[in-house]
Amino acid sequence: MISTDEKSSTALSFESRERNRQTAYFDAEFPGKNGYKKMAFRLQPLDMALNLAPTIRDRALRYIKDNEIAWHAHSNHALSSQVCCMNFLMPLADKPEMLSRLVGEALGIASPEMLEFESGPDGRPWFVGFEWNGREDYLNEGGRQRRRIRGSNSTSADAVVRFRHNGRNETLLIEWKYTESYGPPIAAKGNPTRISRYENLLFTPTGPIRNDLGLKIEDFFYEPFYQLLRQQMLAFQMKKIGEDRTERVRVLHIAPAANLALRKVTSPALKRFGDDAFAVFRSLLVLPADFVSRSTESLFGPLISNPNGANEWAGYLARRYAFLVDVT
Repeated sequence: MISTDEKSSTALSFESRERNRQTAYFDAEFPGKNGYKKMAFRLQPLDMALNLAPTIRDRALRYIKDNEIAWHAHSNHALSSQVCCMNFLMPLADKPEMLSRLVGEALGIASPEMLEFESGPDGRPWFVGFEWNGREDYLNEGGRQRRRIRGSNSTSADAVVRFRHNGRNETLLIEWKYTESYGPPIAAKGNPTRISRYENLLFTPTGPIRNDLGLKIEDFFYEPFYQLLRQQMLAFQMKKIGEDRTERVRVLHIAPAANLALRKVTSPALKRFGDDAFAVFRSLLVLPADFVSRSTESLFGPLISNPNGANEWAGYLARRYAFLVDVT
């Protein structure tokens, strides 16, 4: 439940409330380890592993190193969405039954058969991958060296799962948000590069966006639309190529329902389609069902209340990310 002090601060933004909560969590759990650059919601860089759930700390560090994945900037920050994603999903990487429940709930289907995605740091099958950017340079992001790094300078899904449903293999790219909100357009100096990379991958028939709406690529140069577009283009190309024999690729966007600021329609050209960023983006797709937006609370609330043996994971999420169990 929300404390009296928290109820008195409901006028605060979701980001501010979460920063306060995470500061209190760090102060209680890791006294003396936080306060980097005099910010109590940031751990000292050498202690960044404490930002990860206890059950995954060692595995996460080895996984990131083994797969040459880049940590996002500020991985020692309590509000890091990359860390948040790992804290929620990495404990399920070797628990296909729980993961199946989650995917089924997210997509509104019967719990599917989860397929191994890659090997974990212990060599055992993992059913979730992180910072996935595809097996090929589908979006022309590798430059002359054709080298891409998962999680850095290429379109990377925060997480990815594969499963079998109704007799066919499917892939689900997961975009994870926590306290983010957006406003101004992204830096215009990079637009020529963005246009040269993506312009021919955007609109049907070579991309996922409808071509009958009078839109141009620059209309998507506002977050969160720019990220959503790149994720959807990646999904489109993975399906087109049939990566790992997949027959359908969807994007699942997960964010707290309480983060209302994230849903703002930031692109002037897209405001005519509605006032909810995710509903607007879905309406622009040739195949709207290939984009699914669900709240963190709706997906993980039931799991942490019925963890089926994963009590330590469920308890950690409920303590650290209390918005999951807020009662208003």
